[in-house]
Amino acid sequence: MDRNIRSTDDVLRLMDGLFARGADRWTAGAGSWWDGFYADREKPVPFFVAKPDENLVSYVERGLITPGRVLDLGCGPGRNAIHLASLGFEVDAVDLSPSALAWAADRAREAGADVRFHQGDVFELAATEPVLSGPYDLVHDSGCFHHLPPHRRVSYLALLDRVLAPGGGFALTCFASGEGGMGSELPDEAFYDRGGLQGGLAYTPESLRRIFSGLTEIELRRMHDEPSGSPLFGEPFLWTALFRRPAAESSRPAAEPSRPA
Repeated sequence: MDRNIRSTDDVLRLMDGLFARGADRWTAGAGSWWDGFYADREKPVPFFVAKPDENLVSYVERGLITPGRVLDLGCGPGRNAIHLASLGFEVDAVDLSPSALAWAADRAREAGADVRFHQGDVFELAATEPVLSGPYDLVHDSGCFHHLPPHRRVSYLALLDRVLAPGGGFALTCFASGEGGMGSELPDEAFYDRGGLQGGLAYTPESLRRIFSGLTEIELRRMHDEPSGSPLFGEPFLWTALFRRPAAESSRPAAEPSRPA
């Protein structure tokens, strides 16, 4: 195998390999890890419930997002994708795990929701599958971003540059740092020493604003704590954020060079 580094993608794949030694949830084999995670549908995991995120429901109710084309990243059992489809959004939902997608497809059939599910690494799929090339009016992520190693933020920002339409929204739910939070608060370099993500990365509001500084912040807050009887999902150990891409923006270099032909 040719292991010579010739592109940004080569560097990113090399760094992915640094995480393969640990209990990683991203690199090669991550789909198998998540398959095991989703195998027991009765497991008492908070986000296994068939309820949409409270902030996503709020965005729609307040008119901050309106029906259009949506890319749902790390959709899991499909609760948010199905909710958006039920409101008239055209939804593409991506996940690494075949088990998660099988569960999501079962739920979509039961709900009569039309969602296009795609299995695989969204960074690869968006570059190779025309159906996922955008533009999308909304990119939605509830629980995917905080499971990416730090170097893959480069790929993530490049994905947003590539597929998010001018004026489009980016909705994010991720681990919150601080009291009552979940996920690791180690500095980025520590994950490379340890060779794993320690269950996920916790972010501060300042770090999220810095990472997504090319977008306009609409709202960033703690997720509301929804009681068990609520029709909505809400856990206060998570941040919720809505950003928007400027409707008219000057051309700027992408965070990741395009793939060589």
